[in-house]
Amino acid sequence: MSLHAVHRLLRPLLIWRARHISERMYMLILSVLVGLGAGLAAVLLKTAIRAQQNLLQSSISEPQRVFALSLYPIIGITLTVLVTKYLLGGQLGRGIGPIIYSTARENSVVPRSKLYSQMITAFLTVSFGGSAGTEAPISVTGAALGSNIGRVLHVDRRRRRLLTGCGAAAGVAAIFNSPIAGVLFAVETILLELPAQYFIPLLISSATATVVSKFLYEGQPFVLITTSWPVDAVPFYILLGFFTAIFSVYMIRTYHWFERFFDRWPGLDWRKVLLGGAALGGLIFFFPTLYGEGYNTVEQLLRGQSDRLTDGSIFSVYQDNNPWMLLVLVLFSLLLKVVATSITVGAGGNGGMFGSSLFAGALAGFFFARLLNLSGVVHIPEVHFVVLGMAGTLAGVIHAPLTAIFLIAEITGGYALFVPLMLVSSSSYLITKYFEPYSVYTRKLTARGVDVYANRDRGLLAQLDPRKLLETDFIAVRPNTTLGELVDIFRHTSRNLFPVVAAGGRLLGIVSLDSVRDALFDDAHYTTTQVRELMQPARAVVGPNDDLQHTLTLFDRHDAWALPVCEEDGRYLGFILKSAILARYRRQLILESEA
Repeated sequence: MSLHAVHRLLRPLLIWRARHISERMYMLILSVLVGLGAGLAAVLLKTAIRAQQNLLQSSISEPQRVFALSLYPIIGITLTVLVTKYLLGGQLGRGIGPIIYSTARENSVVPRSKLYSQMITAFLTVSFGGSAGTEAPISVTGAALGSNIGRVLHVDRRRRRLLTGCGAAAGVAAIFNSPIAGVLFAVETILLELPAQYFIPLLISSATATVVSKFLYEGQPFVLITTSWPVDAVPFYILLGFFTAIFSVYMIRTYHWFERFFDRWPGLDWRKVLLGGAALGGLIFFFPTLYGEGYNTVEQLLRGQSDRLTDGSIFSVYQDNNPWMLLVLVLFSLLLKVVATSITVGAGGNGGMFGSSLFAGALAGFFFARLLNLSGVVHIPEVHFVVLGMAGTLAGVIHAPLTAIFLIAEITGGYALFVPLMLVSSSSYLITKYFEPYSVYTRKLTARGVDVYANRDRGLLAQLDPRKLLETDFIAVRPNTTLGELVDIFRHTSRNLFPVVAAGGRLLGIVSLDSVRDALFDDAHYTTTQVRELMQPARAVVGPNDDLQHTLTLFDRHDAWALPVCEEDGRYLGFILKSAILARYRRQLILESEA
C-alpha cells in the first residue's frame, strides 16, 4: 500500500486526534508505540540469533568445532549478500552513519526498507558467527520505525526527528536492558542537540522497550556484583583511560582503512565475499574468541574464568605451562577484533562496532590488569578493569562518554564503580577526540563533506535544499545574439543578468545590464555587435548539490548577489540568489523556534 493511500485511510483518525489530544500527549503516545515496536524487534532478533547459534553449536562435535566455526561466518556473509542483492535491490546502508546523515541532512526520512532489512541481514551475519554486534542494526531498525510512524501520521520534521531518536534509543535500551544508556546514546550520537523537554519522550520510549525486552527475553548480557573500589587504584584508572584511548584511535583508523580497502570493489562484488570470508575464517580458526559478538568471552572474564579463554584454540596446550601465553591470546584477540569486524562488514555482512568495542574493551581492561598483576608491582582487581576497559573503549570509539558510563553501570550492575567509570571514560574520550575528532560513525560522513557537528547556522543551512532555491526565469541568450536583439529582451524582463549559453546548453558567460549600459545607447552598433563581445566570465559557478555554506562563502568572496548554477558538464540550470538563501534561512529559523 502506498504512503498516499495510508494517509487517506488515516485522515479521519488524524482529524479526531487534532481535536481531542494535545500535541504533547500525542508525542508521548507515539513514543510508547515506537518503544513497543523497537522492543519487540530487539527481542525477535536476540531470540532468533540465540536459537540459531544453539542449533549450529549442537550440530557439531568437539573435534570438528574449530573447523566449523571457521566456515559458518563465510556461509552467513554469503547469505547476507544474496539477500541484499536479490531481495533488497543491492541497497542496505550498514551502520549508524546513514541514520546520522538522515537526521542531519534529510529531515529524518529513513527508508521503509530499513524496517526489516537490518534485522534480516544482521541475523544471517551474526547468527552464523560474523564478528560484529547487533546493536547498530537494531538501533537503525528502531530509528526507521520512529521515522516512518512520523511520516505516516503527518508529524512535522522536528517531531519526526525526535521519533527517529526515540527508535534508536529504544533499540539500544532493549538490547542491553539499559533505558538511560539508550537515551544518552540517541542524544550523543544521533540527535546531537535536543531541547530539554524532548528527553521525556526519549525516556518513555527507552523504558517501554526495556520493559518489553525484560518481559519477553530472559537473561542479562553481563552481570557484575561489586560494592566498592580501591582508592589507591585511581592512578591506574587514569592509565587505563590513556590505554583505551590509544586503543580506540587504533580501532577507528583500522576500521576505516579496511572500509577504504573494500571500497575498491563497489557494490556487491563476489571477490569481496571470497577474500573477506576466507580471511575471517582464518582469523577465527586461530582465535576462536573472534567468533560472533564475543559476549560469552566477556561473561567468562566477569566470572573470573579467564583460563577458559584458550578453550578450543591452538593456545590451549600451553595454558598450564606458560602463564604468559594467555596474555598473548588476549592481546591478539583485542587487536584483531576490529579487523574481524571490518572484514565482516566489508565483505558484505551486516553488523556494527558497538558490540565489538565492548568485547575488545573488556579484553583490553583484562590485559592491562593482568599485565600489572603478573609484574608483581601491584595487585589490582581484574574484574573491575574488565568493566572499565569496556567503558573506556566504547567512549573512545563512538565518542559517547555518558553512554559508556551509564551503559556499563546498567548492564553490569556496577553502580559502585561510578567514579572509576567517569575517570576512565572521560579521559579516554578526551584523548581519543584529540587524535580522532570524529567517531567511527561520523568519520566517513566527514570525508564526504558532511559535518554533523557543525554549528546551528550550518545545521539550518544543511536542511535547505539548494534545488528548491534555484531561479530559472533568467532569459538565456546565444553568443551570436545581436546588441539590438538584447535591447529588445531588456524591455520585456525585470532581470538584470542574462546567461550566455551554447547550443548544447553549456554556460559560456554572463551579460550584466550594468556592464553594457553604455553600449545600449549606441544604436549604430545594434546589428554589428554581438553578445559574445559583451559577455563576461562568471565570477564563480555553483553546483546543484553544493553545500549552501560554501555557496554563501562564494557570494562574500566575489561580492556577488547572484551566481549561476551548472551541472558538472557545464550545462546551465539557473541562478541562485543570496537574498533567497537568507530569506529561506530566516523562515527555517522561525520554524525551529516555534517547534
